[in-house]
Amino acid sequence: MGKLVVGFLCVYLVLLLGVVSGDPITSCSQTPHPQVCYSLLNSDPLVAQAKTRLGFGQLNLQATKDRVQRVQQLASSVNMGSLDALSRAAWADCLELFQTTLGHLDRLTGSASTMSTDDAQTWLSAAIANQQTCRNGFLEFNLASQLPSLPFTSNNVSEQLSNSLAITKAGAAPRPGSARRLLSRGFPNWVSAADRKLLQSSTVNADLVVAKDGSGNHKTISEAVAAAVNLRNGTKRFVIYVKGGVYSENVDITKSMKNLMFVGDGIDKTIVTGSRNVQDGSTTFRSATFATVGDGFIARDMTFENTAGPQKHQAVALRSGSDLSVFYRCSFKGYQDTLYVHSQRQFYRECDIYGTVDFIFGDSVTVLQNCNIYVRRPMSNQKNTVTAQGRTDPNENTGISIHNSKVTAASDLKPVQGSFKTYLGRPWKQYSRTVFMQSNLDGLIDPAGWLEWSGNFALSTLYYGEYQNTGAGGDTSSRVSWPGYRVITSASEAGRFTVGSFLSGDSWIPATGVPFTSGLI
Repeated sequence: MGKLVVGFLCVYLVLLLGVVSGDPITSCSQTPHPQVCYSLLNSDPLVAQAKTRLGFGQLNLQATKDRVQRVQQLASSVNMGSLDALSRAAWADCLELFQTTLGHLDRLTGSASTMSTDDAQTWLSAAIANQQTCRNGFLEFNLASQLPSLPFTSNNVSEQLSNSLAITKAGAAPRPGSARRLLSRGFPNWVSAADRKLLQSSTVNADLVVAKDGSGNHKTISEAVAAAVNLRNGTKRFVIYVKGGVYSENVDITKSMKNLMFVGDGIDKTIVTGSRNVQDGSTTFRSATFATVGDGFIARDMTFENTAGPQKHQAVALRSGSDLSVFYRCSFKGYQDTLYVHSQRQFYRECDIYGTVDFIFGDSVTVLQNCNIYVRRPMSNQKNTVTAQGRTDPNENTGISIHNSKVTAASDLKPVQGSFKTYLGRPWKQYSRTVFMQSNLDGLIDPAGWLEWSGNFALSTLYYGEYQNTGAGGDTSSRVSWPGYRVITSASEAGRFTVGSFLSGDSWIPATGVPFTSGLI
């Protein structure tokens, strides 16, 4: 995730630092991983040459990007044919994820004029999520013994990204109003005045039409996406209308495909379906029926599903790593790992999510608002967990916020609801962060509310909160007593996880035409 331009880095530092909040990090001894920092900045001759003209933050960022670039080049030179099928699958994920990370670092070093501190934290947090996802592929296939020797994990990239994030967070704070001003001046310019009504209009002015019966431009969604590469006009939003029907295909929206909008005929009318899963040789990352990483993605009135079933374990219906993406009146159906909110900033409004184990998971900045969350019947002896948030670094700005929504049993679970325990979430990673606010929690939620991942892991470092929830499952009197769990009583604390604060949503969601509530209700 590009050639390094020192001049851009200088601009980056000037704009990013703005007004200093707290004490800036100005030396390796202050970083989370000082030895990695010392080694990196003292061993690389190119870095040494830059020491006299770059500040500490710039220097670390340059060195981090240079190392990611070298790892990508080294890994790309490996003969994939020499690897077994499972290693090859995990390796391919890592190559893609590292390329995406280089893109994030390019933006940090080359787009300072339209970058806010929120942008910087988001992109570095996403880079950290990419590193963890790369590791996950090998762990899922029981290939942990390979990790120490892999170029992806043996070059301290995770630690370097963690240092860069800490430096950015400690040494940078936007001027009052600057985060919104810079964000609105930058990314949302893909929306024209006419585009703003697209999501609320009953008629669709589509650039391409997909129809199984041949009445459109293409019969499959993947064909339409491939055609859009050559038909798109600059940064203008490109609209693909998918007529009602069941589309059995796996769709991949790459990072170069920005500002795509998909419009269907409604939930359970336009359906994208697949059945990839970990048991059959896909990584969780690659199992998604529909995956999007192109920024500014919008979907309305569609269903995304994975029909692998509970016995196949991890099987993703939709994976999103699209920054500033919106899903409106959509449905996501699966069992384990249904909705993979992988990374960056995402907003879900009036959506339905179905699943069993960890079925809303990932390491993004995500708000689900006015959504229906349906818990399905799991396998025997399984426990249901609605969320599994994957924050691995305390400086990441990521988390899952579920606001003004409803959690209830799906039709297959209702008759046997008492036979299965259901929890609001469990800590997938050490700094897992999830809140349920002003939502209706049905009686299927266990009185403890939350489930351990493994013993005492993360119980002191996670952040799990509940604020003004209602329903039989909203009673917090018997909740877990973990150090990281809290019943939120302060409106100001809860307000940190609203659309306006957590997503900076006031600066970009209005341009999409999607209704939203900025603050608490």
